[in-house]
Amino acid sequence: MKADPTVAVIRLRGVIASGSRGTLSDQALAPILEKAFSRGKPVAVALQLNSPGGSPVQSSLIGSRIRRLAEEKEIPVFAFVEDVAASGGYWIAAAADEIICDESSVVGSIGVISSSFGAHELINRYGIERRVYTAGTSKSQLDPFRPEKPEDVARLKTILEDLHTNFIGHIKARRGEKLAEGEDLFNGEFWLARKAQELGLIDGIGHLQPTMKERFGEKVRFRNYGVKRPFFERFGAQLMHDAVGAVEERAAYAQFGL
Repeated sequence: MKADPTVAVIRLRGVIASGSRGTLSDQALAPILEKAFSRGKPVAVALQLNSPGGSPVQSSLIGSRIRRLAEEKEIPVFAFVEDVAASGGYWIAAAADEIICDESSVVGSIGVISSSFGAHELINRYGIERRVYTAGTSKSQLDPFRPEKPEDVARLKTILEDLHTNFIGHIKARRGEKLAEGEDLFNGEFWLARKAQELGLIDGIGHLQPTMKERFGEKVRFRNYGVKRPFFERFGAQLMHDAVGAVEERAAYAQFGL
């Protein structure tokens, strides 16, 4: 008898970063993605996505792995956005063949940001002397405990512009003619789903299970995949680490009003 069609559902939630627990990284997701695309010959892979962004490199690695597997296995990929797919989160969403959102989902923020602080006046006020010795004239650039240098800022802005160019190239390559003409889509702005659909950033409004049943029939089955936390961490062995990570993640979501 012919088996019912199966959709592999991959849960992608959180900030995108390398080497941190509870974040999305290519290393953590690689075995999950490989298994989801290979196990049981799914008719489609659905990304259940909720991310405010993060590392551009990890976003690119994850997106590239999704595309490679999709093309090797000849399996369509759908991204279903929950609260937000912004910045690096939207980079990953764009790796899908179609992007579908809830009406209140936040999408976009196609830009690059670098944030820091300046504390040189504070340490001077308390008589603290900063001692730094380097080999290489640019080794201590953008030191937050020293006054900002115009040449360091110019160098950083050049790097940010280059990263932004890479981001724009990825979105244009993936969304192509779907993108609205004459609109500034790459200035870092973000939108709710209806406006994002008008701009060609997403393909539709809907939710995972109803959409997949509409595409593949009422008998479609769902097989879930996601990053599992280590046993001891789930029972509080990393409370301090979790608390700090939660604050950082909360700040990342807060910039989108979430």
